[in-house]
Amino acid sequence: MATWTRTLTRPDGQSFRFDPGSFALELLVSGGPGELRVFEALHAPDDLAAWLADSRLAATAPFTAADVRVTEAELAAVKELRDAFWRVARSMVRGGDLPSADLDVLNAATAETPRPVVDPHTRALTWARPITGTQVLGAAARDAVELVARGGVRECSADNCGLLFVDTSRAGNRRWCSMERCGNRHKVRAHRARHETETAEAQ
Repeated sequence: MATWTRTLTRPDGQSFRFDPGSFALELLVSGGPGELRVFEALHAPDDLAAWLADSRLAATAPFTAADVRVTEAELAAVKELRDAFWRVARSMVRGGDLPSADLDVLNAATAETPRPVVDPHTRALTWARPITGTQVLGAAARDAVELVARGGVRECSADNCGLLFVDTSRAGNRRWCSMERCGNRHKVRAHRARHETETAEAQ
């Protein structure tokens, strides 16, 4: 899928750009299980349609929320997949055993995906309309199982973060979800620590 950066707004009001590196990992920022429910953005089918119109899927081939058809049952399935992938991905980055029941959820959802087509008038890549919730589920599931199989998912190094991403940096040493947020905070803390050490040594 195309490179894409999503703007996130945290509970503290700070907005920052975040590139998770994959559609499945992008889906994780829409909410999640347990303590992540405070970030829930997908309360109704229309919420998922609007969220998708600003996603990596739309970056690959543009569409609007009006092009998406999602039922309540499909929304529930997408959220179940998202929550299962949260648990699987966290286990991956923390070196734990992958939960088999959650892997079953991912594997069972890979059948149907959005259908790419060429617009006969513009010759541009687009998606066959409507894009259904089941197709969205399949796109996220396929992306998720590929990530599980090949690895490369990392967790932001900040103690109070936890966002997950694929490290696509040339050097392969990405540590932060965003340099605007966690990376910059680390730099500020490191600078203050050096200043305090230098001040103490000079006294």
